[in-house]
Amino acid sequence: MKRKIAVTGLGVISPLGNEVEGFWASLLAGKSGVGPVTKFDASSLEARIAAEVRGFDPSLWMDRKEARKMALFSQYAVAAAAQAWQDARLDPDGLGAYDPERIGICLGNGIGGLEIFQESYAKLLSSGADRMPPMTVPMMIANEAAANVAISLGVRGPALTQVTACASGTDAIGMAIDLIRSGRADMVLAGGCEAAVTAFAMGGFCRLKALSTSRNDDPEKASRPFDADRDGFVIGEGAAVLILEDYDGALRRGARVYALASGYGSTCDAYHLTAPDPSGIQGARALGLALEDAGLKADAVGYYNAHGTSTQLNDSIETAMVKRAFGAHASSLRISSTKSMLGHALGAAGALEALICVKAIETSALPPTINLDNPDRAQGCDLDYIPNRAVNAEIDAALSASLGFGGHNAALAFTRA
Repeated sequence: MKRKIAVTGLGVISPLGNEVEGFWASLLAGKSGVGPVTKFDASSLEARIAAEVRGFDPSLWMDRKEARKMALFSQYAVAAAAQAWQDARLDPDGLGAYDPERIGICLGNGIGGLEIFQESYAKLLSSGADRMPPMTVPMMIANEAAANVAISLGVRGPALTQVTACASGTDAIGMAIDLIRSGRADMVLAGGCEAAVTAFAMGGFCRLKALSTSRNDDPEKASRPFDADRDGFVIGEGAAVLILEDYDGALRRGARVYALASGYGSTCDAYHLTAPDPSGIQGARALGLALEDAGLKADAVGYYNAHGTSTQLNDSIETAMVKRAFGAHASSLRISSTKSMLGHALGAAGALEALICVKAIETSALPPTINLDNPDRAQGCDLDYIPNRAVNAEIDAALSASLGFGGHNAALAFTRA
């Protein structure tokens, strides 16, 4: 019999707030976190907007001296993990009922410390390799976030980094589910982190013609999943961490249980490096695997948080994927893409969206897809995407899905405890 896994702690750093309640309230209010790029001069780029984290003060969550040794994506992860640890009501000076060697970390990340790479490469070109900052490599590499979270909390179980592009955060939570079920851990801090609002990343995505470029003067309207007038995604950033633990252990320590992490599915299109398979077959199979893993029938799911990037290919293919996976229930399924408000946080996106599913179950409120003024019915986007206004709905099960470059598909199922 599979071990039941409780979600007992939540932490977030995001374009809509750097703590969970404010983040959730902003989502339900339909606020946009998209604005002009402020982190660098983007005037030469076709896309000059992003969903940036604002007002982030690392000293609230870590020592300033230690923060200076971390890339920004790692700072976000440590801050979100500290929030989740506190939210789970774990002893700040000790691990209570858990052996620190039985507590793991699984974090998804797409790109690593891009700003460190960019700054160090500029130094290489201007002054030579012998003048590069000595911490370039340890600050840049993608596993730095998981390592720093482990150091900050003193946990010594598996500390793993998942890199599957935009599916990274979802896959990391799936890995955490597997670690607990297999008996290799009793508790795992799981999620994703990204800080890719840099000239390097935005320049690269502009060259791919992937970013929205038509609304630089009206940034809050730029991310418009499933809308006929969408023209690309808006890059975002942030981190989300969920604390998953053995359900019986959570009950023994009197933990608050938000929901159960009940199912995980993962597949690969094996089709194209950047484009999803037009059939959506493998994406649908990932959803089906998550449902099967959770022991759910399709019609038991009340809410689906879509990958919903606001690109032409993703939104129509994902809709076809949902129809294939959910069958007749697809027409009554409540769906939203919160990337309409948060932008696309790449390796952190799936973790943010998993947290949103947990909050939807806890609060019986479903966030909207903003900017959905003209659904793209010509491309098959004809489902209930909760346009523009949140709705109240008590749900017992929610799914989220992520689709990454390389054809990575991942899905998670959460259920009411």
